Amino acid sequence: MQEEMKRYRLEHDSIGEKEVPEDAYYGVQTLRAHENFYITGLKMHKELINSVAQIKKAAAITNFEVGELEKKRADAIVKACDEIIAGKLHDQFIVDPVQGGAGTSLNMNANEVIANRAIEILGGKKGDYSIVNPNDHVNFGQSTNDVFPSCGKMAALKLITEAQEQLSRLEQALLKKSEEFDSVIKMGRTQLQDAVPIRLGQEFHAYASAISRDIKRFDNAKEEIKSLNLGGTAIGTGLNADVQYYRRVVKNMSILTGQDLVQSYDMIDATQNLDNYASVSGIVKNCAVNLSKMSNDLRLMSSGPRTGLGEINLPARQNGSSIMPGKINPVIPEVVNQVAFNIIGNDVTITMAAEAGQLELNAFEPIIFYKLFQSIETLTFAVKTLVDNCIVGITANEERCRRMVENSIGIITAICPYVGYETAAEVAKEALKTDRSVKELIVERGLMDEAQLARVMNPYHMTEPGIPGKDPMEAFRKA
Repeated sequence: MQEEMKRYRLEHDSIGEKEVPEDAYYGVQTLRAHENFYITGLKMHKELINSVAQIKKAAAITNFEVGELEKKRADAIVKACDEIIAGKLHDQFIVDPVQGGAGTSLNMNANEVIANRAIEILGGKKGDYSIVNPNDHVNFGQSTNDVFPSCGKMAALKLITEAQEQLSRLEQALLKKSEEFDSVIKMGRTQLQDAVPIRLGQEFHAYASAISRDIKRFDNAKEEIKSLNLGGTAIGTGLNADVQYYRRVVKNMSILTGQDLVQSYDMIDATQNLDNYASVSGIVKNCAVNLSKMSNDLRLMSSGPRTGLGEINLPARQNGSSIMPGKINPVIPEVVNQVAFNIIGNDVTITMAAEAGQLELNAFEPIIFYKLFQSIETLTFAVKTLVDNCIVGITANEERCRRMVENSIGIITAICPYVGYETAAEVAKEALKTDRSVKELIVERGLMDEAQLARVMNPYHMTEPGIPGKDPMEAFRKA
């Protein structure tokens, strides 16, 4: 029995007493949460842990500045926070990302870890909360309801910035390919049917333009979440937060983190309403939709190699089949598709959670953060592998693209301004019925001579604005 007691310390809270591992930096409230909420089997995101430590550091500094925390305790708390921010003690954050209580479990996990490490720094033993108390000192002037949303926003800001970096790489890779493929003429398709010619470079430039919009939308996302309700305490009224602390704490946070943070204009609104997270999630989802559409196109254009479109070649990354020798699958676009599907599902969860708040608080931020961080982070990783393992290695089958254009029916669109839609349609029908080229039939019917036909049905000219074969300056010269 004595040997067993050496391994544990006895702690108590409002529920009662509980044995806590003697070497643990967390305390009784963390342990209860760990037992109550084994949901995902995962740990808190490292950026959320770092962000809550930054908040506790800023709070300690600010409380010292306004005379609510003595220097010795403040310094010890700051040092403990710095260690966590540096990556230490993360293993002591044992609560599940999905938890009841609006994030209280994470907040108390942080309070207890920081308190016990600060106690050690001051020469005491873990659990002696007379030296540094998790609630009275580490959490002074705070509530879960202003700490948790604030650290979630700070973590999201960092993850969004990392996502933008990868999206910028993707945009540049697509622009490079658009230049490389600018002279490659291929058939455009609408509803998977032959349309009119397009340059492969134009397609890749369109992908780059979509990604450029996504990057700008991520800037809007950061604007949505840079305002914090820190200082608002329980419901946004700032009860038990010193007035000067209330005014200073977010400014101190901005200085300490280097992030552009501001205090929310309406703290009560910021405490109870989570529409900004729904907005950010929607922006992430929009980006995922663009990435998935692009991936669909890459899969279609690379289909074959002999019985599909076969317009482009994707880099071979791994064997495609356990039974079909030599088969190579578009695995990178496929994984991007799957990430997009998951992000779209996450967005539904986040939307429902943001809607489910009641009166002065929304208790469902844990699931919002869990899903939002997953969405941003998996999107970031998906974009990285798309660039590194797919886009940069794409090559064009230029000759195959040219042949498909020449053999298409869609190029007959170019003669409509000269012979009319109905006549052109008759030629198209005959070409399909007889399997003859439209060019051959146009000449045979006397609709155009070969010289005029060559000017009008130049595929490259069909990829630019204007009437094919017509000098755009002719009207001006006649005038």
